[in-house]
Amino acid sequence: MSDHAWRKSSYSPDASNCVEVATTPATVLVRDSKDASGSRLDLSPTTWAVFLTHITK
Repeated sequence: MSDHAWRKSSYSPDASNCVEVATTPATVLVRDSKDASGSRLDLSPTTWAVFLTHITK
């Protein structure tokens, strides 16, 4: 997991309790910043786009 370029959410007030996202050509990876070595979600770019559409309304 450490070989990915993880980005933290810009909405986190202190940049420590947030969601991090990394992208590859085929996958969008999502994890909890407090548990970087824990579970993560592996989503298709299409699924990620649908998710973003629903949370930004």
